[in-house]
Amino acid sequence: MNERKGFVEPKFLEELRQKNEITEVISSYVALDKKGNTHWACCPFHHERTPSFAVNEADQFYHCFGCGVSGDVIKFVREIESTDFMGAVRILAARAKLEVPENNFDSEKAVQAKKKRDSLAAIMLDSARFYRANLYSGDSLADAHLEYISNRQMSPTTVKKFGIGASLDFFGLADYLQDKGYSRADLLDSGVLTESKSGKLIDSQGGRLIFPIINAFDEVVAFGGRLLEKRDFAKYKNTKETMLFNKSKTLYNINLLKKLKRTQPIKEVIIVEGYMDTISLYQAGFENVVASMGTSLTKDQARLVKRYSENILISYDGDFAGQKADLRGLEILKDEHLNVKVVPMPEGLDPDDVAKQGADAYQKCLDAAMPLIDYKIHALERKYDIKKSEEKRQFLSEALKVVKTAESETVKEELLKKLRDKTGITYQSLERDLSSVKKEQKQEMPTPKTTIVEAGQGSDKNVKAARFILAAKLFSATYAQSFDVKSVEFSVDVHRVIAEYIIEREGKGERIRPSELFEILDEDCAEFNEILDLNYGDKLSGEVAERFFADSVKALQREFLEKQIGALKAKIETETDEEKKKQLTVQLSESMLKKKKIR
Repeated sequence: MNERKGFVEPKFLEELRQKNEITEVISSYVALDKKGNTHWACCPFHHERTPSFAVNEADQFYHCFGCGVSGDVIKFVREIESTDFMGAVRILAARAKLEVPENNFDSEKAVQAKKKRDSLAAIMLDSARFYRANLYSGDSLADAHLEYISNRQMSPTTVKKFGIGASLDFFGLADYLQDKGYSRADLLDSGVLTESKSGKLIDSQGGRLIFPIINAFDEVVAFGGRLLEKRDFAKYKNTKETMLFNKSKTLYNINLLKKLKRTQPIKEVIIVEGYMDTISLYQAGFENVVASMGTSLTKDQARLVKRYSENILISYDGDFAGQKADLRGLEILKDEHLNVKVVPMPEGLDPDDVAKQGADAYQKCLDAAMPLIDYKIHALERKYDIKKSEEKRQFLSEALKVVKTAESETVKEELLKKLRDKTGITYQSLERDLSSVKKEQKQEMPTPKTTIVEAGQGSDKNVKAARFILAAKLFSATYAQSFDVKSVEFSVDVHRVIAEYIIEREGKGERIRPSELFEILDEDCAEFNEILDLNYGDKLSGEVAERFFADSVKALQREFLEKQIGALKAKIETETDEEKKKQLTVQLSESMLKKKKIR
């Protein structure tokens, strides 16, 4: 169940929700239309024309009857702002002018950590301002930086948008920051400065063109620097990892992607490798772009980008296929249930090169995007010369292994036909060879608690019955008010938790508030969303609903008795004590009689 409450005192969270009325918060992001006791809108989390996103003002929660998302005010802000739980808490606290009690993290160490983080963040911001001022300072040392910007066709607007700056030497930034009073320890820990052999503080990005790396909260967390002349150093260099910056958890341009999401739904996100690819595409009109900054994609980056869209377009260099034919890194995106396509680029060109040819030229590349499995075969084509017999056999051997991973027989058939057309080998031969290919075993992830019903607990009929009973109780259906939830057994974990909540509230004579369950259940509880779906229209009202409720109660009672009867029979068969056997037989007769009476 949900452990988020452990981060902040429940008392503070209660005050936070009280001072952030859910309809007021949501209406600041989407237009709400009140009908009866419910506010309606087109869902901000999926595309729709007819409003199905409902905000329950009385119980302070939202639920979309289209895509199934639901939650309280904290969950809404977390999703709409693409942040985590504590990020949403801080946003709402700022809105309500409340101070987040950081000392609730239960240690002076945490308070000191926050102080340290704030100092590093201030250093990064001052550094970004310093670099930016350098670029247009008129200093002759900035001429090379401005020439590079001009040669790469970056407009002044783009330069300003991305906060691009210049490091003119190794000592200017160090002097500037030390004059501001920052401690030596913090300056070194920020990563912007390093020590020379003589112990003097120097600029880590000395002499480079500077690309600020900004997180989703508009905080400068690191810098990327590019050399302007050929030297025995890496062309690009990032700030070392710090308290603020973890490269594997960061995507370049995520801050502007977040701003884009506030203005419109993002259908798909383009992922490129570097700063210039990102900037060129953005300038060409493709604002839905982020960069992995030259590293292999990580699970954290996949989860980060998933907050903005589930459709991902990978747009790497034209020689990407030749360098990384197995594309295993992109499987991480697929493992996070993202829809991945790969954008084929002209040989030897990267997105930056194509974008300079115009938006239409790059759009043609996007239009040719292939599903990941198709691109794997495309990559193999570029690896082997299938005109040569030996290489054609190697190509087919590897290509069939790729086909074997297809999730449906339809896709396998389609891919085999493409292989037939490329190689001239008959479909039947390819199909026979495919059947002998062993599929690579992949470790299965454990089934999440939130979808426990999908694991087969309870029959579908009884699961639906349990949902209806709980929905009727949660939303105070007249016919369910006097019903005692303790009189039935629930076989699904989520249902049991909800039932316990109802029993506890009724036992204390307190009002049942469905919104409180968002703090008890796991995040994105699919089974709870199914129950919330029943609170729509007249599903819970009228004679039909009342009869279905009664039938549902009987269904669960029968299910419980059937299990009880089966258990008693098993005990009787193994029991050797005659007296105990008689007692069990009596219990069996009573259970069978109760079951018979339920009609």
